[in-house]
Amino acid sequence: MKEIRKQEASLNRSIWSEVLKEAKKILAEQAEMNDFIRSYVLDHQELDSSLAFILGEKLGDSHMTAKIINKFAKEAYSKTKLISLACCDIMAVKDRDPACVRFVQPLLYFKGFQALQAYRLGNHLYTEGKEDIAFFIQMRSSEVFGVDIHPAAQIGKSIMIDHAHSIVIGETTVVGNNVSMLHNVTLGGTGKDIGDRHPKVGDGVLLGAGCSVLGNITIGRCSKVASGSVVLSSVPE
Repeated sequence: MKEIRKQEASLNRSIWSEVLKEAKKILAEQAEMNDFIRSYVLDHQELDSSLAFILGEKLGDSHMTAKIINKFAKEAYSKTKLISLACCDIMAVKDRDPACVRFVQPLLYFKGFQALQAYRLGNHLYTEGKEDIAFFIQMRSSEVFGVDIHPAAQIGKSIMIDHAHSIVIGETTVVGNNVSMLHNVTLGGTGKDIGDRHPKVGDGVLLGAGCSVLGNITIGRCSKVASGSVVLSSVPE
């Protein structure tokens, strides 16, 4: 357990170090970005502070302010592995998205990554019994990012959501590790069932753009679901 924690801490430091290096390079080359880069990255000592600030800025409104969201995020990051998950997600995007050439890009610019971190915060709050705050985060994420993920859904690590327009993930969905999905993916119900009614997506699955996977079915490990398809029965590994 101690060795795992050391590895996680090392990864977190490594990712943050790269983000800082890239942010400083942006400032050196594009001085007009000064306020944005400093507020989002350089004014922070660690990734947890930076990400909490970003989520606050993105999700806060006049009633549930950025400061309140920031506070909830910082508290969550101090006692969970959410930052390690965020680092794994950044690496997944960097590894799998050919448009991503720097670690700083998902953190600052990619709404798929930002929406996923909003879900992770909402999921933590949901499991802590703060359901209405979790639903507020779900609502704001849908409004801001166009991504609607129920806070009770279970999503693994190293996830890439590319472009992220119109992603819908239902309440009893389970998504494994190392999953990639493109825009307009629905992991939903058929409308005929109650209870456990959403898909179970195995590790390493690729969900193509515009696909709809409906019902309590299984998408087997390392499968590829074609763009535009409607899947109503289980898919083998």
